Amino acid sequence: MTTATRESETPEMLDHFQANGYSPYLFFTSEEWAQFRADTPLTLTSDELKRLRSIDDPIDLDEVRRIYLSLSRLLSAHVESSQLLFQQRSRFLSTAGVSKTPFVIGIAGSVAVGKSTTARILKELLARWPSSPKVDLVTTDGFLYSNAHLVRHNILNRKGFPESYDTGALLRFLSAIKAGLPNVKAPAYSHLIYDVLPNEHKIIDRPDILIFEGINVLQSRDLPADGKIIPIVSDFFDFSIYIDAEEALIHRWYVDRFMKLRQTAFRDPNSYFNRYAAISEEEALTIAEGLWQNTNLKNLRENILPTRPRADLILRKGDNHLVEQVALRKL
Repeated sequence: MTTATRESETPEMLDHFQANGYSPYLFFTSEEWAQFRADTPLTLTSDELKRLRSIDDPIDLDEVRRIYLSLSRLLSAHVESSQLLFQQRSRFLSTAGVSKTPFVIGIAGSVAVGKSTTARILKELLARWPSSPKVDLVTTDGFLYSNAHLVRHNILNRKGFPESYDTGALLRFLSAIKAGLPNVKAPAYSHLIYDVLPNEHKIIDRPDILIFEGINVLQSRDLPADGKIIPIVSDFFDFSIYIDAEEALIHRWYVDRFMKLRQTAFRDPNSYFNRYAAISEEEALTIAEGLWQNTNLKNLRENILPTRPRADLILRKGDNHLVEQVALRKL
């Protein structure tokens, strides 16, 4: 079956794309995608995978073989091509001695869709390439404004929306990374206390590859009327990935995760959400549904989902939380 036929016969895939053969993407089933791993070795163990996956993510080694080994091989090709282009440009510009800046991979998608697991697995796989590249992972959580700031501006209920992030800090961080500066500070965030940690940072020191993960990292903005340069976060990406799923599935995964966390992390007395561990299951379910409808669903529809067509690669998950379809932007 040709790619053109496959695209025209699957209009349910990425519903906002044209289903008449003019899509900017090539579409593959997970089985077709798995064939592209070739001889890429599986270097993760079951114990390592348990450490990497989130509490609600059922990913196993078979899923790593099906999806992530092929993705690792594809990213390897992109990184090598980037390095080759850098060498050719250096010769053209006579800039010998200038170091190649990090290859930045952006990962976007809704809450509860599995971005964190994907980012951690990719980090491990990429770091185990034969060339042993240095790979770092940073999430956008640390770039959120503090809860005190959000309360002061009456937007705590919009935490995770674009306006809840310190965009200036985000752009300064990525600018420093792409400038090849040493020891760049990435702010820290605690999911336990549900707030940034103002005196804690992660030091990013000139990695070969940086994975940058967050729900709104592919966000765009209105163009300036005066033509001045105003960068956006994705301007700094060399490759971008969007983790996708039907809205109803993400809804279920979010609520299920909330209910599971009541039995685990929420029981910690220091948890911001500790109060939800003591209430009845019915009350907790009502709260989870309210958080989904009033915050996360709105953010998905208004801000996150509209960025999907900006991604280079889209991983589409099915009912079992495993990837069923892959869309890769054409060159």
